[in-house]
Amino acid sequence: MSGKKVIAVAGATGAQGGGFVRAALADPESGFAVRALTRNPDSPAAKELAALGAEVVRADFTDEASVREAFEGAYGAFLVTNFWAHMSAAAETAEVEALVRAAKEAGLRHVVWSTLEDTRELLPLTDERMPVLQGEYNVPHFDAKGAANRLFTEAGVPTTFLNTTYYFQGFLGPFAPKRGDDGVLTLTLPLADGKLLSGVDVADIGRTAFALLKGGERHIGETVGLAGDHLTGAQYAEKLSTVYGETVRFQSVPYDVFRSLGIPAGDEIGNMFQYYGDFDQEFTGARDLVRLRELNPELRSFDAWLAENAAQFSG
Repeated sequence: MSGKKVIAVAGATGAQGGGFVRAALADPESGFAVRALTRNPDSPAAKELAALGAEVVRADFTDEASVREAFEGAYGAFLVTNFWAHMSAAAETAEVEALVRAAKEAGLRHVVWSTLEDTRELLPLTDERMPVLQGEYNVPHFDAKGAANRLFTEAGVPTTFLNTTYYFQGFLGPFAPKRGDDGVLTLTLPLADGKLLSGVDVADIGRTAFALLKGGERHIGETVGLAGDHLTGAQYAEKLSTVYGETVRFQSVPYDVFRSLGIPAGDEIGNMFQYYGDFDQEFTGARDLVRLRELNPELRSFDAWLAENAAQFSG
């Protein structure tokens, strides 16, 4: 580690943090050493990062002292919180507050914060097109992160704000195409026909954060909107057809219908997709694919991501 700038990586065993760790360790000329933060340094995932060359340390966002200790002596950090671990905007805000205080105390020189837009800036809570959730949010996992941006600024923590988006990995998970009653593979999304959905390979969040830190302090104060592609539901279905080797059709589900299905976090996910759809031009307009590929030449398009993951798809 001698002579290298230490970058503390929050949630290093998760998808975003893991993407950062692997990108940084794969670039020995970066001048960075990686300190991987995890609640369980003895987990198989943590041991794998240690084997790759990361310094693995314990840090729990609900134990602020552990975070302060993990940041000690570091030059910078990639910070991400996981709303889905508790599904509480209040809990996520408390975690960010702890991270900000620890970053300030440690005197970090450059932080990249994985965040999202606060949807209330375009869609006031008084707008009745979607239900208000957790008392004061349209999309809690967006809004809590977006509102927390000011905590970094007010504390004087030198920060680059990296706005993320929908993960391509969702097409291997909850939004994988399923066979309809007629036997046709169907991609079903709560997204109106013709509306754009910006997507990204989750590993590119960490890779882009690494590029921002490597690019230096000139990126401090910037907000970077991230995506790997902007496609409609029908375009995603057409491209998915290539890996399934058969037609995948797109089926749009109205937002209100999706929210009424009783699926876990259905209101949250329905509101998220409605925000994507109702404000697709504003959302995609904040994500310049040309500039992003200049910053991160490895940024995966949906076609590139499909090619890398084709073996995981089956009809």
